[in-house]
Amino acid sequence: MASENSFDVVSKFDKQEVDNALNQAAKEVRQRFDFKNTGATIDWSGEFIELEASTEERVKAVLDVFQSKLVRRGISLKAFEAGEPRSSGKVWKITGSMVEGISTENAKKISKLVRDEGPKGVKAQIQGDELRISSKKRDDLQAVQKLITDADYDFAVQFTNYR
Repeated sequence: MASENSFDVVSKFDKQEVDNALNQAAKEVRQRFDFKNTGATIDWSGEFIELEASTEERVKAVLDVFQSKLVRRGISLKAFEAGEPRSSGKVWKITGSMVEGISTENAKKISKLVRDEGPKGVKAQIQGDELRISSKKRDDLQAVQKLITDADYDFAVQFTNYR
């Protein structure tokens, strides 16, 4: 009798890589000539990432630097949610956060996609903030991975626990 093969669909990021990207961005902001005398900073503020600068354009540039560092470190920009620039006294700020986990609503979207367009005999079950896909054939699982990757959701998706 053939055993079940499975993998998990998750939305996670490596916190150390985010911290490294943030430190690299902060160093670049301190050293770049176009950020001199603009009060541009980027730092952790509890669970949030706080970006500051003297003008709206400069704070957007700091955001761009941070996003480029995230991409270089292999972290999807879909895992980072940045707020709108807002004026706070004499400085402009952007507050962003890293998003982890697949919501039940998004897990249902993926599950429906697998059920409707995936190979027959593939099962999807929601387990907390992740989704387990299982089938008797490994080829079917690989087809489902391609299907999910091609769907291009608005949240980061990784595949783990492939058995």
